[in-house]
Amino acid sequence: MQTHIVPVGFDYDRLIAPLVRDQFDVDHVILLEGAVGSEANVEYSRNLSEKLEKDFRNLLGASTERFVIADVYDYDAAFTQAYDLINAELDDDNEVWVNVSAMPRTVSFAFATAAHSIMVEREGDRDQIHTYYTVPEKYLETELAEELRRQIDLLADVRDGDVDDGRVDERLESARDLLAEFDERGTTIGAKEIDGDHIVELPVASFSNVKPFEELILYKLGEHGEFESVSELAEALADELNEEYTDSFRSKVIYNVDRLGPGGKGYIEQEAGGKSYRTRLSRIGELWVNSHSNGGDGLDG
Repeated sequence: MQTHIVPVGFDYDRLIAPLVRDQFDVDHVILLEGAVGSEANVEYSRNLSEKLEKDFRNLLGASTERFVIADVYDYDAAFTQAYDLINAELDDDNEVWVNVSAMPRTVSFAFATAAHSIMVEREGDRDQIHTYYTVPEKYLETELAEELRRQIDLLADVRDGDVDDGRVDERLESARDLLAEFDERGTTIGAKEIDGDHIVELPVASFSNVKPFEELILYKLGEHGEFESVSELAEALADELNEEYTDSFRSKVIYNVDRLGPGGKGYIEQEAGGKSYRTRLSRIGELWVNSHSNGGDGLDG
């Protein structure tokens, strides 16, 4: 079962549109409402949460729960709440997706950090935990600001007695439309597509140093892309190092690939194909290779 944990701020589209457009299987949704701020802010977030609750149920057939975050600026409390929620879902054998697009940064960072911490603690469940972000197509605040500037110009002309009814009607209609859109969809509009998807999944960094021979493996995967088997990867490495391809060398490669794989540092992912495993870099592995390639071959030491 897939559970999505969704902190609700002042956005609507970014919290549900990506899941609808990318046809996610969403079984259960945990909506988190902030209870700190002005009365108007709290009420607005609550209204969005109620709308999301209905639409997750009607559009995606998901069951929903709503929780309150007592203080959206209390990082420690938010981290603890996230830690408990995610662990509880994993204990029930659910796959967990954490949306960090909305809510104040303290809550988003707390939930992302808690998710990443649990990935480290529960290596066997690493592929069951995901954090993701959605880029909006448009920020409504800029349009609201532009409309306010036009309203100021209009009011100045009204004060000076130099305005016609047409301008007043135009500004009135524009203001009503913008406020209706704001009330309906929040501060951002749409969900932008990035490389074919509407979510950007945030990879988890390894908390271990990469050893020289492991570096060589990562660079070779970065250069080649994917190998049909670990044996094929070992042959390519032996050729590059001008070493004889022996059972001992192959075993060394297998050992280091395992250390770099899902049960280890997470830089490599493998997919079963018959009796062999297609081997390639994970997303965080790609980031590691890209960030280290500019500084030389990284094989010293």
